[in-house]
Amino acid sequence: MKHIKPKVIPNCLKKYRKVRGFQQKDVARVLGVKSSSMISRWEKGICLPNTKNLFKLAVLYRTMADSLFIDLIREMRSEIQRRERRVLKHN
Repeated sequence: MKHIKPKVIPNCLKKYRKVRGFQQKDVARVLGVKSSSMISRWEKGICLPNTKNLFKLAVLYRTMADSLFIDLIREMRSEIQRRERRVLKHN
């Protein structure tokens, strides 16, 4: 049986963290997250931070929230536009 790899959520979290000179444990401490393993899971694209933590990350990394997930947003934009065209075509 073939093992199906779950889709990774594309993000720039690690890049922005490195630019600011933080380690994962530093980010966890500043955000009030219990452990750096959650920061790791976000960076690996295993899961997403909740909305409040997303905005905290944006403030900490001195960027806009959408910049942290720009590739994901591009994927979503393409999918939504594709679906929108299909819906409009059938009206």
